[in-house]
Amino acid sequence: MNVDPRGPRFGAVITTVVLAVVLLTASGWLLLAQTLVFAIGALAGLRYAPYGFLYRHLVRPRLGPPSRTEAEAPPRFAQGVGMVIAGIGCIGFVAGSTTAGMIFTALALAAAFLNAAFDLCLGCQMYLLIQRIRLAD
Repeated sequence: MNVDPRGPRFGAVITTVVLAVVLLTASGWLLLAQTLVFAIGALAGLRYAPYGFLYRHLVRPRLGPPSRTEAEAPPRFAQGVGMVIAGIGCIGFVAGSTTAGMIFTALALAAAFLNAAFDLCLGCQMYLLIQRIRLAD
């Protein structure tokens, strides 16, 4: 399945804002909510991801059709990476280590910001690197 690449970038903008609020408030609950958003995108697919839903129904109708599409697998993998990193942050908060929660939130925020601001999806790049390594064997 192919996706409009503007959708995951829109999701990265929202994710950046959410994770920045987590850093400002140290809210483990908000990080848990973001982790669930990542999980839906990774496990069910981008079609079911909440931010993708907002993009498809509120933003995309106001834009022209995409000039290109991209495979769903790399951004879906990126959602999985985000889910793991944010999940570890949640565990840190639950375990009473606000520092660990904040560190993993900051890691997720850095990746989301790179995608939102510069269209550089680190998880997508990881996916492509893994695929190249697998094909080389």
